[in-house]
This record gives sequence, structure tokens and C-alpha cells, in this order.
Amino acid sequence: MSIEGFELDETLFVDLLRKLIGEAKHLQNNPPEAVPKEDRAARHVLDILQPLSEEAGGPLRIRHISYVEGRGNIIVEYPGEPDGGIMSFVGCHMDVVTANPDTWSFDPFSLSIEGDKLRGRGTTDCLGHVALVTELFRQLAVSRPRLKRTIVGVYIANEENSKILGIGIDELVARHLLDNLRAGPLYWVDVADSQPCIGTGGIVAWSLKAYGKMFHSGLPHKSINPIELAMAAVQYMQDRFYADFPPHAEEARYGFATPSTMKPTQWSYPGGSINQIPGEATVCGDCRITPFYDVEQVMEKLRSYVDELNSAGSGALEGLPVRGPCSQYLLPEEGLRGRLELSFFDSFSKGIACNLDSEGFHAMTAAFSKVYGFCKPYAITGSLPCIRELQEAGYDVQCIGFGRMATYHAIDEYALLSDFKKGFQVMRELVAHFNK
Repeated sequence: MSIEGFELDETLFVDLLRKLIGEAKHLQNNPPEAVPKEDRAARHVLDILQPLSEEAGGPLRIRHISYVEGRGNIIVEYPGEPDGGIMSFVGCHMDVVTANPDTWSFDPFSLSIEGDKLRGRGTTDCLGHVALVTELFRQLAVSRPRLKRTIVGVYIANEENSKILGIGIDELVARHLLDNLRAGPLYWVDVADSQPCIGTGGIVAWSLKAYGKMFHSGLPHKSINPIELAMAAVQYMQDRFYADFPPHAEEARYGFATPSTMKPTQWSYPGGSINQIPGEATVCGDCRITPFYDVEQVMEKLRSYVDELNSAGSGALEGLPVRGPCSQYLLPEEGLRGRLELSFFDSFSKGIACNLDSEGFHAMTAAFSKVYGFCKPYAITGSLPCIRELQEAGYDVQCIGFGRMATYHAIDEYALLSDFKKGFQVMRELVAHFNK
């Protein structure tokens, strides 16, 4: 059987996916409350592939690599000719985000099927892709087509929590276990909607605390209202941000759905009576940065905006708009001045602009065009961890995936079997393209 004849075996694919979703409760990644054990998923993959390994008389070279007990990664290779090159499918991860069964209309931790829908936590992100890549390597190993290029699959741990390092792909790269993948296209298999994702955004999550003066709300002229101060300060910061990071010319080329943005997403205050102006308030939010701007420069600029507001000599605080005749951010007679404190959450990430001139990109667009009859790449300022670092390390990263964007990290997550069937054909066409 040639690679051109490969089609997804629906029965085996669904059987594996059922086992993987059945482990999803133990794959939730939200420490310290939920620490995943990716080996619970890995063992189902290995149950299928190990009997086809070199040790068992088959062609597959398989490594199960762990840096933390119970949290392994898998590297599988189907060998081509010794000097024939390489291509890889990387990124399908064996952890999932949390799911509260009380909020779902079906059990998130068991696979259920409704027509074309495959329902359960991880069907889209990313256990469906784990099953898809496994089926590809199973068919390669059973059929044993003669290929020029070695085909590599990398299943990873700890994708859903980039704050903790030394577990997943970051450690595989650091230990040079994936150095050989630089020699060919690397397809990151963890996006959605069955078209190539050619651009993602970086993220900077921030917290702005405003300090004022607590007082009775019936005497607002004796207070500095930190809620009003925070509102005005965020507006000031947004105005400055959009002037410093306007829409970039490259965004149109990549088809980004939005330019870089800064916006508040959460508010909080210490509590108290409804007729009491609080002494402090906090607004949190994020910046989503297209990959044509430097994330660390964004952070420096945000700090500079707050420094200007806090500087008594800049006049920036005095120039903020007030809200009504008793709204104020200074009480000169008391020597009081509103104050702002900016902080950033533990981690930030960079976006990626895939190389649109590479062999990997052109092969990908050809594969999608053949299977779907068209290819319409997209770009969003949603973020994916790890891939920018891979690109900067010299890998030709291209992003594919066949889940449903609307259900990523969502209640009632699902994917479509028909999408995975076509996704399998896309992967088949990619392998065929590089082995003509």
C-alpha cells in the first residue's frame, strides 16, 4: 500500500480517542489543584505503537522521555533513507485544561458521539490530534512504504502551563533531542478550523493598582477615588499604546483578525460599604501583540506610561480627565496624590509569523488545496506557547490543526470526525509531497 492510499481508520481512531478522553480527568493542568499525569495518555499511544517498534520487529523508533515522574513525552520516528532528509509533526499535547462537569451538558471526561460530533474535554485541544498522529504512524508502520525522508512525531507534556519549565518540549529542545528537526519542516499540530494558522500573537498580562483616599461617598470632595483614577489611567495608557503600536503593514499580508490591542478584563477592590469610596482598586488586563512588535518593548512602554503618571513633574496625572465637579486625583491641602502601581503576571509569550517563503509553507498550502479545494490561511492574536522559541532556534515552524476554534478551552468541547478525516488526508499529502 502506498502513502497515497492512506485513509483514516475511523474505528481505530475513535477507539483510541475514547481511551484518551477517558483519562482527561487526570490530564487537567492547573497546578497546584490539578497536576496532570500525561503518562496516562502516553500508555494508550504506546500500546498501539510499541508492537510496531524496532524492538518488536517493526520499523518505528520510539522514545518515551520523562523529566518528571508520570509526565512523559514521546518521540516516534519512521525512518527514511539515511541522507533523505526529515519532516516532523510536533506539538500534539497530552494535557488538557480543566473542566467542571457541573457546567457541561455532557460528561467532559468520557467520549460521547452525536452525529459527526466527538464530544469531551480534549477532543479539539489536543487529544484528538494525539489520536490522529498515532493513526498516521500506525499506518506507516503497518504498510512500510519506502520513503526518502524520516517522519518524526513528537507528543508533548505540559503545553497548557508555560509557567513551569523542564517538563515538555522546552526541555527536549534544551537537551538537543530535537536538533535534527531543523533539517526539514516542522508542523505544529495544535490549531483549529482546518486551515493553516500562519500567525499568532504575543501576550502581556498586567495589573494596575490605583491608590487614592478612602472617604464617605457623601463627601467625595474629601476623597481621591481610585476607581475613577484607574479608569482614567487605563484610558491614558491605551491612548499611548495605540499611538506607539499602531496597525503594522505586515498584519494585512498575514491576514490578522485584529492588530495589537490593550484592554482591561477584570476589576477588583478590597470591599466595604456601598456608600464608601475605597482607598484602592485594581484593574487587570492584557496586551495582545502581533509578532511584528517586540513584547518586551511593550512592557517597557507600559512601565513608562505609569512612571509619567506617577511623576509629579510630568503633569500627566493632573491632565487626566475627571468625572464630575468633585472628582480629583490630588488633594493639595492634605499633600495627597493618587498613585499607580503596575505589575506583570509571571510569564509572557511572543507571537509568531510563519515563514511564507519556506518549502514547508508551500507544501502545506498545496496539501490543503488538494484536500479541500482551497487554502485560506488565517492569523489571530490568540497565543500558542513554545512555537516562537522554536522558530528563533532555527526550526521552520508551520501550524496546522483540525479541531474547532469555538470550543478551545470551552464548556462542551467537541470536534468533528469529518474534520479529522480530512486532516488525516492533509497529513498524508504532506508526507507524500516530501517523498516524491
